[in-house]
Amino acid sequence: MKFKTVLGLALACASLAFTAAAPAQTYKSEYKMSLVVGPAFPWGKGGEIWANLVRERTQGRINIKLYPGVSLIQGDQTREFSAIRQGVIDMAVGSTINWSPQVKELNVFSLPFLMPDFAAADALTQGDVGKEIFKVIDKAGVVPLAWGENGYREISNSKLAIKRPADMKGLKIRVVGSPLFLDTFTALGANPTQMSFADAQPALATGAVDGQENPLSIYTAAKLHNSAQKHITMWGYVNDPLIFVVNKEVWASWTEADRNIVRQAAIEAGKQEIAIARKGLIEADKPLLKDIAALGTTITQLTPEERAEFVKATRPVYDKWKNQIGAGLVSTAEKSIAARKK
Repeated sequence: MKFKTVLGLALACASLAFTAAAPAQTYKSEYKMSLVVGPAFPWGKGGEIWANLVRERTQGRINIKLYPGVSLIQGDQTREFSAIRQGVIDMAVGSTINWSPQVKELNVFSLPFLMPDFAAADALTQGDVGKEIFKVIDKAGVVPLAWGENGYREISNSKLAIKRPADMKGLKIRVVGSPLFLDTFTALGANPTQMSFADAQPALATGAVDGQENPLSIYTAAKLHNSAQKHITMWGYVNDPLIFVVNKEVWASWTEADRNIVRQAAIEAGKQEIAIARKGLIEADKPLLKDIAALGTTITQLTPEERAEFVKATRPVYDKWKNQIGAGLVSTAEKSIAARKK
């Protein structure tokens, strides 16, 4: 009996020791990071910076491979969040727009003309709204770590300089697969067409669609001036924040020390990515606009009165979606923006 007791204790201790060591043995040889675009774009660069920082600081324990073009889910941007939650994707730097079909609160960032400037965007992501969104993301089964930014989405097209809502009547505009975007462009008289960004480029080049809306960093990196996009209107109707995330099971498999490394690396990568995304637009002379104009593109800057026409035309969409998103969250966003430091 004594022998059995001693043997049992020895086995129990061995089992505990094995359990304690288990996390180090559950690490994958490679972790898959999903991105919509590659490192030629600020968005993809943010993912690359994050991966490199993590690999260096964990001495290769956490080795991350980038999968741009949302190739892990056959290019369907709107399925990305579900795939992260299910474990098809280990990590991602994702767009709040693309994930909004699964997380309705993320539509707050896509309310037309909510955020008039970068200070307003920062007031949301770095304030109470950002904290609430992270709680929602976590509750939905994904670990949020840091904010990035795709940028303010400006509209381009091959037909004319857009100065008022009437100019958009009948234009075929490529939009992401978000019902809110469909409502916004329909309210403006356009013909919104949902498609992935990968499909959008050839569609623009052939004239299957007339225009698109994206940050200027996307316009330049994708060389959309070669796809007949000869007119850009600076209307800044929405900003597209990005979120650095990890699948929950993957997160739980790492040691606490490595989790801290991954989180801090995400925060640093996010700050660097935002700076890259805003480069050329926060300076007084906005050199990025000069570079784009040099490509032969006509850039239209709206007057306050012209912009107000777009705000008025999309207000019914804003009011409709405020209730769907959550009136409380939207009110918090409006108050945060009103109180921002300019």
